[in-house]
Amino acid sequence: MIHTMPANVKKEAVAEIKGQFSDAENVLLVDYRGLSVKDISALRRKVTEAGGRLVVYKNTLVEIAMTELALPDLGELLEGPSAFVFTGDDPVAPAKALKDFSREHDALGLKGGLVQNQVLDSAALGVLAALPTREELLAKLLGTLQNPARGLVTVLSGPARGLVTVLDGAAQKAA
Repeated sequence: MIHTMPANVKKEAVAEIKGQFSDAENVLLVDYRGLSVKDISALRRKVTEAGGRLVVYKNTLVEIAMTELALPDLGELLEGPSAFVFTGDDPVAPAKALKDFSREHDALGLKGGLVQNQVLDSAALGVLAALPTREELLAKLLGTLQNPARGLVTVLSGPARGLVTVLDGAAQKAA
């Protein structure tokens, strides 16, 4: 016996999916087959901490929503069970979270994604996960920008330190 969703439920689900795709700048896909409910909850927490939202939708409804939004076809990425990770402008942190989780849980399969309207396969998703996060890049930039300022302060304080030393020596001689 085949169970089908009523048409109004499908329309509501497609509208929700379209909203998720419209709000997110990037979408990563994973195969969650073999993960326990506890594991999926842990994965969801890890993804949320990294700035993403993990949601499971029926692939056929996702295809309908993506077609209506004129997004690129994900093709083979939508084969088998899929969990979708919706991210903001930085897909790297959620991709790292997925990669780290997949190291601990062999059952999680990285499928690929849609990053800046470009379809990525699983290998490209792995490369994305290896990149530094936005926060890491900002920290490096800040460190690089602070180094010349530190050097300038040291150079400028040198003559003042020398003057204080000379004056201190003169004061001790006079006393």
